[in-house]
Amino acid sequence: MKDLDKIALAAQKAKGERPYFLQDKQTEQVMSIAMSLAMELSVTRERLATMEALLVENGVISQGQIDAYQPSKDEADKRSLDTQAYLARVLRILSQDVEQMTANDMSAEAAQELLTR
Repeated sequence: MKDLDKIALAAQKAKGERPYFLQDKQTEQVMSIAMSLAMELSVTRERLATMEALLVENGVISQGQIDAYQPSKDEADKRSLDTQAYLARVLRILSQDVEQMTANDMSAEAAQELLTR
């Protein structure tokens, strides 16, 4: 089977109605996205562990060298900014709701309605 065939097969819709187990369709979709990201992260972690093992095995680094690494202040600052930017992108949908509430000076009831839609 070619790679494109595998991608097409993975994207196919199953027969019948899709079962939903959570409160609503949107919650189920968000959970599905989160689980897909968790699986991607799991694969990335496995591959990273493999790379570290190969680097140790081939004498490029010693065991524990990655864990012992201390970034410079500049590198730590850059990593911190990268993390903040990443979290801002991931949580953008939530910050948009907050921005809308503060821009409109909403009542508590209207804010609750917006956040629970």
